[in-house]
Amino acid sequence: MILGCRLDDVDVDTATHTILKFAEERAGAQIVTLGTEMVVYAQRDDLFRALVNRCALSLCDTVGLLAAARLRGAALRERVTGVELIDHLCAAAAEAGVSVYLFGGAPGVAQGAATKLRSRYPLLGIAGTRSGYFGTDDAPAIADDIARTGAGLLFVGLGSPRQEFWIERYLSRTQCGVAVGVGGSFDVISGNVARAPEAWRRLNLEWLYRLLREPHRWRRQLALPYFVWLVALDGLKSCAR
Repeated sequence: MILGCRLDDVDVDTATHTILKFAEERAGAQIVTLGTEMVVYAQRDDLFRALVNRCALSLCDTVGLLAAARLRGAALRERVTGVELIDHLCAAAAEAGVSVYLFGGAPGVAQGAATKLRSRYPLLGIAGTRSGYFGTDDAPAIADDIARTGAGLLFVGLGSPRQEFWIERYLSRTQCGVAVGVGGSFDVISGNVARAPEAWRRLNLEWLYRLLREPHRWRRQLALPYFVWLVALDGLKSCAR
């Protein structure tokens, strides 16, 4: 647990195997790819924190969480980012014959990501795509539309916490076996947003690369020092007990 949020110690291969099994069994499982901003948000939203802890899997998406977990003595093997998880899942889904649905992003982004994924995995069944632009009253109809496609695996990129709350409320209505919140991953996969080069990722500086490319994100990055402060404060409280 990091600041009351559960993290599961699984690598990307284990996560892929587990999630694909949920899809094949039509388990109705929700997967969260947890980041530092989400943990900070969970400190002021008890409902969101409880949702995270109810998920079938809570995966470590960011280096800040990985460092905090290891500092606490948890032997987390690696980060499992949304972009890499989608790639692994689509490769496995193509082999297993499980169809996927991409929901979220600006108009055309999910479709662009689907095109790229199908080019990588020609056997992948894309059940459908839809942008993340919709009104609250449209949500039930969207879930029904997804259900009619017969998709087994649903990727939802609405941004957090919106995507997590949407999945919790509508997953059963979509009839998908599993849904994964993937944030802005469709933008990266479609080529709309450049991902950090491998060298930056190895140094755990992907967040800095993104900030340099998109300076307007600086407000969001303030969550990182605040997260560090919260973890340090929590550690002091634990030592005082």
